[in-house]
Amino acid sequence: MLGVLLASLHEWLVAPFDYGFMRRALVASLALSLAAPPMGVFLVLRGMSLIGDAMAHAILPGVALGFLFAGFSLPMMSLGGILSGLLVAMLAGSVSQMSGQREDAAMASFFLISLAAGVMIISLGGSSVDLTHVLFGSVLAVNTTALVLIASISSVIVIILAVIFRALVVECLDPLFLRGQGVRGSLAHGAFLGLVVLNLTAGFQTLGTLMAVGLMMLPATAARFWSKRLEGLIVVAIGIALVASTGGLLLSYHFNIPSGPAIILLAGLGYIFSALFGSHHSLLQRLRRRAAPLGAETPELH
Repeated sequence: MLGVLLASLHEWLVAPFDYGFMRRALVASLALSLAAPPMGVFLVLRGMSLIGDAMAHAILPGVALGFLFAGFSLPMMSLGGILSGLLVAMLAGSVSQMSGQREDAAMASFFLISLAAGVMIISLGGSSVDLTHVLFGSVLAVNTTALVLIASISSVIVIILAVIFRALVVECLDPLFLRGQGVRGSLAHGAFLGLVVLNLTAGFQTLGTLMAVGLMMLPATAARFWSKRLEGLIVVAIGIALVASTGGLLLSYHFNIPSGPAIILLAGLGYIFSALFGSHHSLLQRLRRRAAPLGAETPELH
């Protein structure tokens, strides 16, 4: 009986990764799962959750231009995405400073323009299949070149994030203090937005421009229900992303479903489960507090 169980577990959990395309997809997904969630945690703490979604669409025109000139060349599409995302971030920041408009409002405006421009460029230069590939990605089609690029970008993100970590923490706790530092505050903010663009550029090949932000934001928002400490938020978010990435690939293999949506839906299930049963501010905790006798305190789980 035990042998049958072990054979079944091997067939479901290990055997799929005997194939090279599954191993490449797994390594790419795990690399993104290590780099993206910490960015999402800082976006949430800085009140910039929706800016992540806007930046995901901001890279689309550059990706589309790279595709138009070089076809499915990941280096060219990634370079175009990086330049496009940084350009939109700078334009949004400039408009915000000159007009006094909130940065998230300016970013939302440019994100709509970028989305329309990117879809138009791909439609003019390719087919509906090309548009679907760029918008929704294909993690199972990751080749060696794409894998090296994704792993390299993820490594750079982790290293730079470690360097500016203290500045980001200070900005989350006391934004006015860092802004009062002048150039240093602006550099930290600009570097952070640049890392968001890099992360989304690395993720579009696997999850597409529409869903790349999912692996960044869903684990980060779910982590808020399990920890109140920054270190705990980052660890929990990375853990959820790793499980969602691996599980999504296995579901995609066994049930012949799209891999990108499977990964994001698993991350979404992680968020729903956390909202219902997490140890901080979840529905279960609220019900326990209401059911507690008057004057009694229900200790929170740690």
